[in-house]
Amino acid sequence: MRHACSDERAKAPQLRGWCPGALRPMVSGDGLVVRVRPRLGRIAGGQLIAVASAAQRFGDGEVQLTNRANLQIRGVAAADHPALLAELDRHGLVDPDESAERRRNVIVTPFPDEAGETARIAAALTAALADLPTLPAKFGFAVDTGRVRLLAETPADIRIERAADGGIILRADGAGTGRPVRADAAAGAAVDLARWFLSAGGVRAGRGRMAALVRRRRPPVGPEQAEPAPSAAAPTPGPIPGGHLVGFPFGAAPAAALLALGRLGDVRVTPWRMLAVETSLAPPPLDGVLLAADPLTQVSACSGAPFCPQAAGSTRDLARALAPAVPAGSHLHVAGCPKGCAHAAPADLTIVATPRGYDLVARGAAADAPRVRDLRPADLADGALFREALA
Repeated sequence: MRHACSDERAKAPQLRGWCPGALRPMVSGDGLVVRVRPRLGRIAGGQLIAVASAAQRFGDGEVQLTNRANLQIRGVAAADHPALLAELDRHGLVDPDESAERRRNVIVTPFPDEAGETARIAAALTAALADLPTLPAKFGFAVDTGRVRLLAETPADIRIERAADGGIILRADGAGTGRPVRADAAAGAAVDLARWFLSAGGVRAGRGRMAALVRRRRPPVGPEQAEPAPSAAAPTPGPIPGGHLVGFPFGAAPAAALLALGRLGDVRVTPWRMLAVETSLAPPPLDGVLLAADPLTQVSACSGAPFCPQAAGSTRDLARALAPAVPAGSHLHVAGCPKGCAHAAPADLTIVATPRGYDLVARGAAADAPRVRDLRPADLADGALFREALA
């Protein structure tokens, strides 16, 4: 039975304040979560094959694509972690130490400019991060300097972006405008902005995000400010210039499919849980791979119970069942708890598992006040509540 909203709250989940890496995995309900961070947003075909093979040998047989454009292997036994690290290291996928790994939170647009400006900025920024003091574990950078901005909804704290006039700007997340910078000076300016974040009190209890600081303090600005270019919606699976964009339901890529894709060419990893495979050959039909627009591309979901110990209910089976009922052009996020790990930003529709059932949030994030509480899956099946919530 559905109940109107009340002040009743479930016990808050534990906020860890950091994301896993390869050297610092995270313990979950099904073992260790080991995350691989591709350098400059790219991974060679042979490296993708190595990750897929490692997931078959040491994990649960899938590779998860994250909304930070990373790859992760779940279900790794603690005793197998050293052997997994050695395998990844043989293919150049492990940082020299945990500090270097933690700093390298750089998301790069998967559709860079043809002149190579994006690649040069991303490489310079990655190199410059070694000069930074310790930042909060989730603090990150976005290089969004392709023909159009595609990372506006992707989590990042400092953004190097394409400006409305075609130039490059540096923008603090949460600020409406940015400072024009030369492409060859963008990386240094981003490091300076990160230092301001630290000196201005952006870190509290070891955590902190730029947007929260910008709400309290105006970031340093120069004599000129510029508007970012309009943002574009995330693309759907299908042919793209120089290759093919392929998707995976909930970002869960079967290792067997990745082995086949890695043989076709090198890959650009996207924050939309899709891979851009650089190949002239159309990928063959593969189990668990979306090669064209599909209702499942409108849905995100975390691993849910029983795989995550903080989840109050299952998520992906429900998300799969509800995908056809999601209104066209809308995004449904199914979360196992109010943290909303699979989609931290607001979504058109968010369903949150609780000990009493499922809550429905309209145009908000998993932690926001729900419109309706204590739903059963059957209450959502026909999509009527979705249409009502968005009306």
